[in-house]
Formats: sequence, structure tokens, C-alpha cells
Amino acid sequence: MKKVLVIGAGAQGGPCVSILARQEDVSKIVLGDIDIDLATRVKNKIKSDKVTVVRLNASKIREIEQASSGADVIINLTLCEFNENIIEAALNTGSHYVDAAGFFDSESQFEKTNNEFKKAGLTAFTCCGASPGITNVMARYACDKMNKVDEIRIRLCGRALEKPKEIVSGWEPTWSPEIALTDYADKPIVFENGEYKEYPPFSGSEEYPFPEPVGPASVAYHSHEEPLTLPRFIGKGIRYCDFKYPIDPIAGALVKMGFASYKPIDVKGNKVAPIHVLMKLVRQPVATFLSESEETAKLRATADAYSIVVEVKGASSGEKVTYTLSMPSMTAEQNAYLFKKFGTAEIMVALPSVIAAKMCVSGEAPNGVIAPECVDPARFFKIGADMGAPLKFHEVSSREISIS
Repeated sequence: MKKVLVIGAGAQGGPCVSILARQEDVSKIVLGDIDIDLATRVKNKIKSDKVTVVRLNASKIREIEQASSGADVIINLTLCEFNENIIEAALNTGSHYVDAAGFFDSESQFEKTNNEFKKAGLTAFTCCGASPGITNVMARYACDKMNKVDEIRIRLCGRALEKPKEIVSGWEPTWSPEIALTDYADKPIVFENGEYKEYPPFSGSEEYPFPEPVGPASVAYHSHEEPLTLPRFIGKGIRYCDFKYPIDPIAGALVKMGFASYKPIDVKGNKVAPIHVLMKLVRQPVATFLSESEETAKLRATADAYSIVVEVKGASSGEKVTYTLSMPSMTAEQNAYLFKKFGTAEIMVALPSVIAAKMCVSGEAPNGVIAPECVDPARFFKIGADMGAPLKFHEVSSREISIS
């Protein structure tokens, strides 16, 4: 990749540029953000001559086109509301496109964009972060072992390993607070009996037995992309797919109080959207990258743990089989290694996006609109390993055998 445009200098954009700057096949990185001061702080933290920054308003297609001129690929790590603009700019400038979240609202929009990218010999690699992203690749890995796929279930959870220093704490999501909150507020989609169905927020709750040190935790349906893309691209007769996420009481309270609403309300004669007020008050997660050091990366691993679990049920050679894949969080030693290797241990979203960009440019990703389950999972993980970040997970299989 000679030139890469990264749009968004936030919690994921900073780590992404830090990883790209250490790749021998990348010669130029343009970091675009509407906040040029933030982009400059990210550049100064990375300290690479490969990186230049530009002020870029992602709501203006012409500005995106100017920044992406000559770029092999655009990596979109800003808000999903700008996906459509950035996709259009990528087509106009002949660049591949990668994002970490957001899928098409309508079938007609998907088909139109898919045909345009195929005709141009380009790839729009969508939803390639941690989740969606790594979860999809894990699901494809299991599905490849089956002749028939019946169900895919994805479960995510994190847990604090230390007692909080404060009795009462604020709401501090580790990625875009706006998307995090609206995901809790939106009606989750479940692929059920071959159809997409909406459910109320926080419904479908269950106590799920995550591997230690996370352990049992309450999760519920959550608005996410996996149930949208996996049934579309996996096929094999799939009849069910869902995604469940921890029940966040603070986020739930904010949603119930109306803070996820964009509808202006009157406050002493002024019209203001509740979510805009909250976004002014909540801590922005980019601060984690800007203040990150090897020591803080190690401490973070000892303070928190997370677990990603993908369950796939189906049949192989006439036998019913279930594969359960689980990915544990990084240890302090692993985080220290990642920081030395990439200048950041915050790689779970940024690294898959970089892998996707590499696969687009090398021709290892098919043209058109794709999701992570559309590429060879072994090759996806191999690229990560070759970069110095092997993505490891545990695999357990069980079979239902009938002897007569």
C-alpha cells in the first residue's frame, strides 16, 4: 500500500495510524479529521514521517476526494453516518474502502453499491473491527468445517478485575460514545427462522457462562451488524443468528431518560438535542491512546478482562456438531509486547481494519461489497500473525452421534 487515507483521529483512528506507520508496505498515511488539532496530537504521538494530517469534514464528499487522491485504500474510522459519503468518494477516486461498523439500510442500496464496486474492480470491506469483524471471521472459520449451518450466536462481555476506586463513576465507553449509546437505544435485529426480526432493547436477557476470568454475566440482544451480514454471506441454510452484549445499567438509564434522542427539547428557551448535551459531557476515549504508555497498557490488562465467544451449530458429514470459539483478553505481557511493536495495545479494532486494507490492495478480498466472513479466515489470521499480532482463540467441538 503506497498511500492510505484514515478518516477519524479518535479512539480507533489513532491506533490504526500507529499500526500503519510501522508497516513496510505503507509509504504515506493521511489522517483526516474535522478537528485538526486532535489529528496533529495523534501525529505527534506516533512520531512518523509517513504521517500527514488534513482538516477533513466527512460530510463533504469533495473534501474526502481531495484527501484520498492517489490513495490505494480509505479506512473509515469515523461515525457510521458518514459511511455513505466516504464510500461514494472511494468510488470516485478509485480507492478500496474499509470500515469497522455500519451496514446498508436497504437491499437496493446494497445491490447498487455492490455492483458499482464490482464494475470498478474495487472492494468495499465493511464491518471489519473487533465486533463486527473478528467475530465474523471466527464464525466463518467454524462454518467452513460444516456442510450445513443452523445457528450462529455471538456473545461479548468485559469485567473489571479490580474494585473501582470510586463508589460512583461516570459512563465511559471505550469507543465512540455516540454509537455506543445509540446501539443500546436501537431495536436489535435477530435473524430467526430465515427472517430478520426486531426486538425491544435489552430483551432476550440470559446469564451466559463466559470463560474465566470473566465468568457468568447477564447479556441481552443488542443492535449489531453480525446478524445482518452473516446470514447473507454464510448461507448453508442458516436459520438463526443473534448478538448479545452486557446489560449496562448506566447506558440503560441514559436511554430510558431520553439522552439517546436527537429530537430537540426546550431548555430555558433554547432548543437542544439531549444526545448532543451528553456527548459534550462524556469522556472521549481517544484520550486512552494519547496518554497510552507501555506501563498503562500493562495495567489495563490487569484491571479489566473481556471475552468474545462465537457458537456455531450445524452438521458435518451427517452428524450434528457445535463449535464454540472463544477469544480471551490480552495479558499484561502481551499488551507490553503490542505497545513495543505498534506503539499501542489498542489493536482489537484497528488491526482487523489494517488487515482488511491489506487484503483489498493485494487482491485477496473479492471485489464488491463484502463483510469479514467473505474472506479466507486462515489467511486473515495469518496476515495478523505476520504483522506480529497473532489472534488466538480456543476451539471446542461437540458432536451428536447416533449408533443403531
